[in-house]
Amino acid sequence: MNSTQQLTEDQNLPYNVFAKACPSRGTLEHVTGRWGTLTLGALHEGPFRFNELRRRVDGVSEKMLSQTLHALERDGLVHREAQPTNPPRVDYELTPLGREVAERLLALIHFVEGRMDDVLEARRSYEETRGTR
Repeated sequence: MNSTQQLTEDQNLPYNVFAKACPSRGTLEHVTGRWGTLTLGALHEGPFRFNELRRRVDGVSEKMLSQTLHALERDGLVHREAQPTNPPRVDYELTPLGREVAERLLALIHFVEGRMDDVLEARRSYEETRGTR
């Protein structure tokens, strides 16, 4: 299938992320934002408690992780389960949809990690050419 055929086929989908009012834009933002991608990738390893997940996603603040988990739960990608214990225990895990999304994101993550030498060389070359850092 060539790119023209793919574009025509994509235009027949009920949602179009390129349309300003399409609700898929919000989900795409939740999934592809830095913390969404890293959170989904981490949860692909298995369920985590909040603080375990925060340690796994190095650099995320408590507030940002909380907002990210809330958005991903709302989109049906993450399941939150509160255990009625004292103190309360809350576990987060991927839903089947979330697992599918995470697998696609991990393919991209692994690709980028595998090509970082090329990216770093391109940055170095760019900086030399432009005289910036």
